[in-house]
Amino acid sequence: MNDDPIIIIPSREGSTRLPQKPLINLNGKSLVQRVFELALKVTNKTYIATDSILIKSHVKEFTNNVIMTSDTHISGTDRVYEAATKLNLSPDQFIINLQGDEPFIPSSILKDIANNYFTHLPDVITASQPLKPEDIDNPNCVKVLSNDKSQAIKFFRNNEDHYNNIDHHIGIYGYSYKTLNEFVNLEPSINELELKLEQLRFLDNDYKIYVSKFYDHIQKGIDTDDDVIKARNFLEINEN
Repeated sequence: MNDDPIIIIPSREGSTRLPQKPLINLNGKSLVQRVFELALKVTNKTYIATDSILIKSHVKEFTNNVIMTSDTHISGTDRVYEAATKLNLSPDQFIINLQGDEPFIPSSILKDIANNYFTHLPDVITASQPLKPEDIDNPNCVKVLSNDKSQAIKFFRNNEDHYNNIDHHIGIYGYSYKTLNEFVNLEPSINELELKLEQLRFLDNDYKIYVSKFYDHIQKGIDTDDDVIKARNFLEINEN
């Protein structure tokens, strides 16, 4: 088993809410550079997968670890898979799919994901953080319900069943290249399409997902102009 992780960061130019989002300047560094530098704290085998010549040109200013992918992918997972295929990875190579708009994920979470993957050997591993009261009924906050063995039972947006033991899902995934290959060749499940939660395809096909729990709150990622303002304020306070 290959226990040296590879991190692949999908990065696309065509965000509808924030055009050219990966290139947004966050206090002197672009969003994509900050995510890349975060991943480097875990492994030098970190790659940016993009469909954009503009992003590739920018990334080349700080690393050669950039892989061009198709512009027809409908998800970051598909982009990660194409990049992984171009890297000619072994079937058991452990891959972490790190979203390109999450510059504030603590490196400890990524390290815990790797450690927990090789300790518990699930099909897939992801992460969670405590759920804030104001997010319980927020459909934009994805929740995860897990059992006493930290295995995911359900992912959902609205807490219609009023679960008590739920967490805020963090959209990081780890899996072997073999599992990733299987996943992208499965048809999207009905639940996945209905809730727009890609991870439900794993559960609906009986893959076991381990939830690595982080017990603090993470500064929100970048989705809106307001998030950009908050991120710059956060960095101004925490980098000075």
